[in-house]
Amino acid sequence: MGQGDPTRVNVQMANSSSQRNKSVVVIGAGLGGLSAAISLRAEGFDVEVVEKNDRIGGKLNFREIDGFGFDLGPSIFTLPQFFRSLFERSGRKMDDYLELERVNPHWRNFFEDGTVIDLDDDSEVMRRELAKLSGDPDHHWRQLQNFLTYARGQYDLVNEGYFAKGLDNLREFICHYGFRKLLFRMDHRNSMAGSIARHFDDDYLRRIFEYFIKYVGSSALDSPGYMNMMPVIQFDYGLWYVKGGMYNLARGLGRLLEDLGIRLRLGQEVSAIDRSGGRTVGGVTLEGGEQLTADYVVCNMEVLPAYRKLLSEPPSFMKKLERFAPACSGLVLHLGTDRIYPELAHHNFFYSQNQRKHFHSVFQEGKLPEDPTIYLVAPTRTDPGKAPEGCDNLKILPHIPPINPESPHSMDDYIALKERVIDKLERMGLTDLRKHTIVEDLLTPPDIEHLYNSNRGSIYGVVSDWKKNKAFKAPKQSSKYHNLFFTGGSVNPGGGMPMAILCGQKVCDRVVAREEKTR
Repeated sequence: MGQGDPTRVNVQMANSSSQRNKSVVVIGAGLGGLSAAISLRAEGFDVEVVEKNDRIGGKLNFREIDGFGFDLGPSIFTLPQFFRSLFERSGRKMDDYLELERVNPHWRNFFEDGTVIDLDDDSEVMRRELAKLSGDPDHHWRQLQNFLTYARGQYDLVNEGYFAKGLDNLREFICHYGFRKLLFRMDHRNSMAGSIARHFDDDYLRRIFEYFIKYVGSSALDSPGYMNMMPVIQFDYGLWYVKGGMYNLARGLGRLLEDLGIRLRLGQEVSAIDRSGGRTVGGVTLEGGEQLTADYVVCNMEVLPAYRKLLSEPPSFMKKLERFAPACSGLVLHLGTDRIYPELAHHNFFYSQNQRKHFHSVFQEGKLPEDPTIYLVAPTRTDPGKAPEGCDNLKILPHIPPINPESPHSMDDYIALKERVIDKLERMGLTDLRKHTIVEDLLTPPDIEHLYNSNRGSIYGVVSDWKKNKAFKAPKQSSKYHNLFFTGGSVNPGGGMPMAILCGQKVCDRVVAREEKTR
C-alpha cells in the first residue's frame, strides 16, 4: 500500500491555518491519541506524541508466539466511515494505508442445549437462522425487523448529535436535541435489556441482543435503552477485519504520522503534566526529567488515572469523578491448537444459561462469574496466516470485574476462572481443547492496567450506567485546565475503536474552536 501523494498534505495544511504556531503534546499513542494527533496536525498544529510502550496502538496490540499471531485487543472493525473521515482530514485515502475484508456471518451464537444461531446482514441467511428457533419463523422475522427499525431510530438520534457534534454533557444534549426529542424519542426510560424484552419473545434472541453491550463493556441491565443502537453498526454498516491482522490499522496510522511529519517518542513515559499557573498547563515532564513545553496537552491516558498520577489532584477533586467508574475488564486467553475446530466462525459467543446472573455478578457484586458468557475469536476463518497450517488461533474473552483495590482477586482466582471457561467450551463443542492446546498466553486485569495505564484494568474505559452517569463518559476538555484535553475510551463517545477514532477528531474540533474564540 503506497503512502500517497505528499503534495496533498501540503495543500491540506495550507487550507487549514498552517501558520498557527501552536504546539501540542499528545500523551499516549492509543487510537484516540493517534486520531487527535493526526487531526490536529492537519489543522496546522505542531504535534508530538509520547508513548510509554515500544509500539503505537495502545490496546490495539499483538503478540507472536511460535507461528501464532494473536490480537491482544480489539478484534472487530465497525463503522468504517469514522476511520475514513480521519484520513480525509489530512487529504488522504484510507484505502492507501489499510485494506478491509467483510466478515460473514457476523457472530455465531452457541447455547448450552446445542442450539447454534448465526447473525448475518443477509436477509435470506437471517431468515434461515431464525427458522431454527421454536415457534413461527415469520413471527421472529417481524420482531427482528421491528427491533431494527427501533434501533435505527436510536442510532440516527445519537449519530446526528452525540457523534457528529461531539456532545459532551447533558446541557449540550438539551441545547442540541431539545426536550421533546430527549423525552419522547430517545429511549432512556427503559434499560437496554428491558427494551429488548419488549421486542422479542424468544429467550435466545433476547440474550443475543443483550450481549451487544460487549462493545462498551457494560451491563444490559444498567445501560439505557438507546444503547440498543449498537446492532445497527453491524446490520447496516457491516462487520470487518483488517487484512493481514487488526494491528495493520495501527501500522497504517503510523505511516500516516510519518507522512504528516508528526514526531513520535516511543518507550518514553510521561511522569507529570506540568501546571503553568492558574487554570492552564504548560506541557509534560518525562521519566528522567526532560520537559516538553506545549500550548495544549491532549491526554490519551484514561481520565481518572491521569488526574491521579500525572496531576496529583486532591481527593476532593477526584470524588467529583467517581461517576466515571471503570467498565469491565476481561480475562484475555490466547490459545494455539494443533487442530482446527470447524464449528467455529470468525466471531463466536458461548452464552451463560443465566445471563442476568452473569451481568449481576460482574457489574453489581464485583465477582468473577461462575458461568460467564464467553466471546471467542477464531481469526483464521478470515486470515489463515494467523496460525500454522492445520492449527487454530483462538482468543477467548469472558468479561470480568475491574480490579477492586480493597479486595483484589488473586492469580489463583483468575486461573480457576480460566479452567471454568475451558470446561464450558469443551462441554459446548470444542472437544479436548486442553489436550490440543500447544500455545497458551494469558492477560489478567493487573496486566492490562500495567500495559495501558487503564483505570483498574478496564478494557473499555468508563461504564455505561444510567444511574451512575446517564451513560456519559468524561468530557473531552478538562473542567480544571482550559488547555488540557482528553481522548480515548474514558471520554465521550466512549470505548471501542470507532469511538476512540471519532473522539480524537472531536477533540481537535474543540481545540480549533477554542483557538478561534481566543484569537
